[in-house]
Amino acid sequence: MRSQRPFLIEALTAIGLIAAPFILPYLDFTPTTMSRIMVWGLFGIGFDILFGFTGLLSFGQSAFYGTGGMVAAYLLTIVGFKYVVISVIIGMIVAAFVGYLIGLIALRRTGIYFAMITVAIAEVFYFVEFNPLSEYTGGENGLPGVPTPTLSFGSHVIHLNTDWTLYGFFAFWYLVGITIALRIVRSPVGVIFSAIRDNPLRAAAVGHNIHGYKLTAFVIAAAYAGFAGGLLGVLQGFMPPEAFTFDTSGQLVIQTAIGGAGTLFGPLLGATVWLYLSDFFQNTFHLGASWKLVLGVIFVLLVCFLRRGLVGGIKDLYELIVRPRAAEIASREVAPAASLGAAGARSGTVDETRAAPMPSRARETDGFSGPILEAIGLTKHYDGLVANADINFSVRSGELRGIIGPNGAGKTTFFRMLTCEVPPTSGKIVFEGHDITGKSVTDVCQLGLTKSYQVNQLFTRLTVRQNLTISALAERRGKFRLDLMRRLSKIPGLTEQVEHTLELINLAARADVPVSALAYGEKRRLEIGLALASSPSLLLLDEPLAGMSPSERVETVKLLKSIARGRTMVVIDHDMDSLFNLVERITVLQEGRVLVEGTPEQIKGNAAVQEAYLGGVVAA
Repeated sequence: MRSQRPFLIEALTAIGLIAAPFILPYLDFTPTTMSRIMVWGLFGIGFDILFGFTGLLSFGQSAFYGTGGMVAAYLLTIVGFKYVVISVIIGMIVAAFVGYLIGLIALRRTGIYFAMITVAIAEVFYFVEFNPLSEYTGGENGLPGVPTPTLSFGSHVIHLNTDWTLYGFFAFWYLVGITIALRIVRSPVGVIFSAIRDNPLRAAAVGHNIHGYKLTAFVIAAAYAGFAGGLLGVLQGFMPPEAFTFDTSGQLVIQTAIGGAGTLFGPLLGATVWLYLSDFFQNTFHLGASWKLVLGVIFVLLVCFLRRGLVGGIKDLYELIVRPRAAEIASREVAPAASLGAAGARSGTVDETRAAPMPSRARETDGFSGPILEAIGLTKHYDGLVANADINFSVRSGELRGIIGPNGAGKTTFFRMLTCEVPPTSGKIVFEGHDITGKSVTDVCQLGLTKSYQVNQLFTRLTVRQNLTISALAERRGKFRLDLMRRLSKIPGLTEQVEHTLELINLAARADVPVSALAYGEKRRLEIGLALASSPSLLLLDEPLAGMSPSERVETVKLLKSIARGRTMVVIDHDMDSLFNLVERITVLQEGRVLVEGTPEQIKGNAAVQEAYLGGVVAA
């Protein structure tokens, strides 16, 4: 839909904004209320990118809202600058810069600690505005005398000083803001925002600099807040100090929750409901300050019964009423392919001659003749516990290596050290001739060493195709790039790489299905696909057969054989029959040390291995 009608949503938004003055007054909306909705909606767009799309809950947006507004108002009143829009844009830039500085501090923590830091920041800004900077901000009086904008056409000047002309001014900037936001969330950066919201650790593990992208989202939200703050001063004719209060941030969070987070339009709808009901309760029922109590009850009910907000409820209603017929038709079309795939999974028959994986990315180390991976004296201590001790391990390019060992042998810890998820206590790791000891998991993935996880680490709220796209983007774009206005379709080779991986892991028929709807075996294949989609030169697989049925294991072993063509792989698994059938050479770990290495035939008859697994009881 987006490729065929890329500006459909923007066009419908423009139509809605034009139609609103002809419809909403019949519902007792005043022009001033409609303009306030535009300002709050624009304020909420940035917050929704930060919270709804990136998963970062901030209670400090009032700091940037007030900063942008005060800077713009100061220029227009104290300095006497005549250009309203330029002043508002300058306020936005200052707010974005302040957001960058604050983000460097706040994003050092996650979860509730990040949220509490933003609360503290908002309180600090409120104090500074009222005391040390009161000479510039007006303190408790604010900055009065903010002028309305004008439009100049040669000698003809139009003053936007009426209620309806101001609404047109704010509606125009809302349309600009939503258009930019839609481009951002559709861009590669927007896709990575969603990945960070769902699973930040896996987003880093496939090669993305998640701190950089979190900071980007924080700055974007601050910029939107600063621009909306400047428009607030224009709307009211003065810049109120209340813009800095915690109540402003709390109201923004509530409005976004009412409308629906992660939708961009949720804050606008939430602001419409909030402002309409607040005016209605105060002006019709004369509740005074009690209107907040009533609205609080309504908010609790909405959150309980519409967990995805009003926009989510509208989507659910659409799915219930409009789409059943379309879904039925689509299911009939997909059924033959799906049944064929299911039959293949049940029978365990996979075409091992299917297309090979995308070739490994070109690197400066291409042509390196030594071991592709080498661990030298690798040791890991957890206080007094020795997880791994003095491990020497090397893998040749193109080799299929297996690692086995009884439970507690230190296999997973060893794998985590190889991918730099945990630092070794001593020893070093060399990948393609370069010492990677101490590097981050993101940097190691960018070098071409990736890993699948024993417990699925997927982006469960996204589709199969989007999951693979996130991984492929890291290889195509590097770990960080601000291509905020770029379309995914414009990235060379991305679509082909994702489609190729879908075919390889036998999920092409399920490409647009949410991960949460996949069967367990399909999720395991997708877990492998996430590691594979970045075209690694060395692929580490941590128990890829864990939890599978016998038929699924046969299918997955053949899948792994197909993947292994032209690629180096190291596999940990407890299913030794399947592993012996897959790999060329096996390393056995016991009590955190290398016990023995050899071919599958040598390992099968090794007395030390039997002793490790059977405790001295020789199997018949």
